[in-house]
Amino acid sequence: MLNVNICGINFKNPVITASGTYGFGKDYADFFPLEKLGGIACKGTTLHPRPGNAPPRIAETPSGMLNSVGLQNPGVDRFIEHELPWLLEQNTVIIANAAGAAVEDYVENVSKMSSSGVHMIELNISCPNVKEGGVAFGTSCGSVGSIVGAAKKVSANVPLIVKLSPNVSNISEIARSAEAAGADALSLINTITGMKIDAETRRPILRNNVGGLSGPAILPVAVRMVWEVRRAVKLPIIGMGGVTTWRDAAELILAGADAIQIGTACFTDPYAPLKIIEGLENWVKSQGCTNIRELSGAVESY
Repeated sequence: MLNVNICGINFKNPVITASGTYGFGKDYADFFPLEKLGGIACKGTTLHPRPGNAPPRIAETPSGMLNSVGLQNPGVDRFIEHELPWLLEQNTVIIANAAGAAVEDYVENVSKMSSSGVHMIELNISCPNVKEGGVAFGTSCGSVGSIVGAAKKVSANVPLIVKLSPNVSNISEIARSAEAAGADALSLINTITGMKIDAETRRPILRNNVGGLSGPAILPVAVRMVWEVRRAVKLPIIGMGGVTTWRDAAELILAGADAIQIGTACFTDPYAPLKIIEGLENWVKSQGCTNIRELSGAVESY
C-alpha cells in the first residue's frame, strides 16, 4: 500500500529521513529498527573532512529553527569506510548526500560514492561556489546545469537526486535546468535563509550571522514549490520542508511528491517517522486507494 519506486529503486514506504538531521543513523537505531523507514538520506558529505562552523550555530525560532552547522562531516573516504557498511545492513534505501565548494570537488565526491554501494546519491547544490564568489550552485540555471551535468557523468548507474534550494526567484526554471542536465530525480526544498538577532547585545544569534530555516514554518513554501515543480518537470520528486505529521506529508504528496523526507521533526520526536508512516497508511485506506502512488499530484486545484 505504501511502497513506491523511484528511479528503479524500491522503497517499502515513502518516508525518508532528511540529510543533516539524522546523521548516519546510529543515534536513532536505539529507538526502533531503521528497516521500518523507507530510506535514510545521510549527512551531507564533502570530499575532505570539515569541522563545521564555530558556535553558536543553532537557534530556535517560532515554529522552527535556524542552523549554520556548516556541513561538519568526516569526509567521503571515512564515510565509505566506517559509516556505510553498517548503513547497508539496515535493510532500507541508503541515499548519500554529496556537497562541495567547486565542481571538481563534486565530481570526485560523486565518483567515489557511485562505486561505494549506496543506492542513490543526493546532490546538495545549496553549497557556495568558492570559485565564483561564493554564490550557491543552485541559484542560477547555468550553474545548476553545469554541476548536475558534471556529476551525472561520473555517477555511473547510481540514480542522481538533485536537492533544490528555495532561495531562488523561479524554482521551476531551476528544476527544468536540472532535468535537462541529466538529473534522475529532484528533492525539495532545502532550508530558507534566515537570521535572528539578540535585541540586548545587538548581535546575530548565530556566529555565522545567517542560517537555514527549517521546521513547520516552511511547510507552506515547500508545498507551493513542489506543486510548481511537479507541473514543470516529469522527474520523480521527493518533497521535504516542515513535515511534522502525516497530514503535512499528505500535502506534499498531493502537491506532486512521490516520497517525502522528515528532518527537524526528528529532533523533538525520534518516533515521528513511524507515526507518519502509520498515518499515511490510514489516509490511503480512507481515500479508497490501493497504493499511495494514486495520490501523488492528485490535488484538485481551483
